[in-house]
Amino acid sequence: MSTTQTPPVLAAELAQAWADIQRYHPELPDLAAPESLIGESSSACGHELSFERLLHEAVHGIAAARGVRDTSRAGRYHNRRFLAIAEELGLDHPEEPHPSSGFSLVTLNPEAKRRYRPTIERLQRALKAHTVATSSDTSRTFRGPAARHGSSGGGVRVKAVCDCGRNVRVVPSVLAQAPIVCGGCGKPFRIPEVVGAAAS
Repeated sequence: MSTTQTPPVLAAELAQAWADIQRYHPELPDLAAPESLIGESSSACGHELSFERLLHEAVHGIAAARGVRDTSRAGRYHNRRFLAIAEELGLDHPEEPHPSSGFSLVTLNPEAKRRYRPTIERLQRALKAHTVATSSDTSRTFRGPAARHGSSGGGVRVKAVCDCGRNVRVVPSVLAQAPIVCGGCGKPFRIPEVVGAAAS
């Protein structure tokens, strides 16, 4: 019954797409848990699950690897440091920053679309298959809590750390569902302290 909640084909395609990004950006940390993206299709970043969203998450991954603080306001506001890394990865934000989310809504530039075309097509096929497979399940659909509450609601991600010092951004409710294990040391990521900033 619960075996359909983390579809292996989609998880594998997400992991492969992430590896494709790492080929061009080796400093990008490994994707600890594809299911954390599957379980939360809409986030504080304002994207549904897609390759564009995955590349957006990769920006956060590289920022974390570099020790760059790329967001504020409990992860909602994406600053110019985020935008600078996003541009390195082939994402553009042609407009002025949004008052509450900053430069969150970045889009693939033409060069990135060409570079990742096979990856994008593979992932789109897997996403369509997943949507078809879950469309009849009204109790657990593809859209997560942030989709109900908007970009400033229950989908705000916080930093979770492991003993070797690596970190990932995750929605606390997703981490509560099952451990997310670090690919470097094999230990689970944990939220170091209760974050109350999201309530302010």
